[in-house]
Amino acid sequence: MPIDIEKIENYLNISQPKSDQLRLEDSRRITGPGMIWEQRGALVDVLVDGFDKAGVVGIWESQMARILRAIKWDSSEVTHLVFEDGVTLMISAPSDLLYSAVFVIETSWHFTAHKLLELEAGDFDKMIADLTEVIALEANPALIRLQEAADTKAIDILSDDDFVSLGHGRGSQIWGVNELPDPSEVDWERLHNLPVALITGTNGKSTSVRLATAIGEAAGLTAGSTSTDFVKLGDEVLDYGDYSGPGGARMLLRDKRLEIAFLETARGGILRRGLPLFQARAALVTNIAADHLGQYGVNTVEALAEAKFAVARAVAQDGVLVLNADDPLVVSNGLKFDKKICWFSLSKDNPLVAAAKRSNNLSCWLENDMIHYHDGSHVTFKIAVDEIPVTMGGSARFNIQNAMGAIGLAKAMGLEDAAIGKGLTGFTASPDDNPGRCNEFVVNGALVFVDFAHNPHAIAAMSDLIASLEANRKFLLISHAGDRSDQEIRDLTSGATGFHPDRVVIAELEDYLRGRELGDVPSIIQTECEARAIGRTSLVHVSSPGEGVEYILDEIGEGDVALILALSDRERVFELIKAAQA
Repeated sequence: MPIDIEKIENYLNISQPKSDQLRLEDSRRITGPGMIWEQRGALVDVLVDGFDKAGVVGIWESQMARILRAIKWDSSEVTHLVFEDGVTLMISAPSDLLYSAVFVIETSWHFTAHKLLELEAGDFDKMIADLTEVIALEANPALIRLQEAADTKAIDILSDDDFVSLGHGRGSQIWGVNELPDPSEVDWERLHNLPVALITGTNGKSTSVRLATAIGEAAGLTAGSTSTDFVKLGDEVLDYGDYSGPGGARMLLRDKRLEIAFLETARGGILRRGLPLFQARAALVTNIAADHLGQYGVNTVEALAEAKFAVARAVAQDGVLVLNADDPLVVSNGLKFDKKICWFSLSKDNPLVAAAKRSNNLSCWLENDMIHYHDGSHVTFKIAVDEIPVTMGGSARFNIQNAMGAIGLAKAMGLEDAAIGKGLTGFTASPDDNPGRCNEFVVNGALVFVDFAHNPHAIAAMSDLIASLEANRKFLLISHAGDRSDQEIRDLTSGATGFHPDRVVIAELEDYLRGRELGDVPSIIQTECEARAIGRTSLVHVSSPGEGVEYILDEIGEGDVALILALSDRERVFELIKAAQA
């Protein structure tokens, strides 16, 4: 019988008690390595108030064991994660039964919550019969046989609701989920994995993806990438949108033209579904800083770091983790994994880099304005930072780090030094090469930088860059979305004004009020500017980023510098600048 996913995903409605003390926040399938472990399965996030969390977990484990025995899931494993205001509960499950696994774990929470709240639960036998029914509908033995055969050959299998594929790119083959072959019918000789890298972190992901992709293209390969902007293969954009999750990865990795891939991997995709593959050649973690906290039980920067390091679980046994040795959270989490590591640092004296050189391990560092790569025996690659356009002659320290991360990935993926040098020196800070990331323009003899930075870490990095530049006058365009807290808006403004601008243009974001009134966010920005000793006569209020850009372009002249932090009107911003250059 063909599998009908639309029918299966809504097949059961597991009731839960309404209680402020125990609230099931979310339930979802996990299709690959994630924050907690590397197994497929399902999880629930539960908010807990007034109950001992360890006691909640203990009762859940006993209820889950009872259900697993009843449905004969003898090989399913359970685990949990305690966070500040709740717990995440998870079970492993076969890859063909992930919707059923959601129903199973929701059923386990039904009995757990009713027991804790001393309420009468549903009929156990009836609920088990319902689970048995949906399991029978979803079961796809052909998928399990194919997965087992692929695992023995270390070939990645990518599956979703509609398709299953083996291998990557030019070494892949795809079938409909109801048309899977027997493993004996598969031409395994033509299937293989490609060099694939996962790139994550708080900031620098997109730039690192694009730098590494430029290196792959310089090697003469058909290189593909996914990002928050698009899925791209060679010069062709396959689709626009935020494709930093599993869906974008599958789209790219199933394209038979692909020869090497670099996948931006954001926290949202990791937490919602897990990673889409198990056999990456390398993974890069750029840095860890506070951003988008408070979702899926990730309330602290330490928990965010654990989520980001899911990428380590998807790196093949002989693969490489490329890690920022200057970031304490990257270091502490990286040391937890038994993987080959390439540490990189802005200092040759970084202890991890020094230790790597002594112990014949991989490393990359900055010394005398030269990036050095050490293969464990010798320095095999060097390049001056002023030869890499995106480093702005060395002033953009964050892009020196991004370049080192890209070098570490390229080396792990077997790319030659000539291609690495060509890729790094040919990649510019223009909107064509790196849209929205530290884009540099010259207008009326002034330097204008446009960046879409939206968190304190990224904004402070851009502020440091502007502070390092000599200028007659310095301008700042700033705006924030209304869903930020007052304190977050103050912190972002404080970071942005760190270069002591002579003029601050405060833009309203009318399309991003998100519950606030017009003028609320600009008022908070103005108050913080005044607290930073920027007088009212230096502040200009405008109704949109586009209007702010027009104002700055009319004001700037020879020797000035402007930083435009554009969160909306992006196309309009670029159009205005290009018109001013004409």
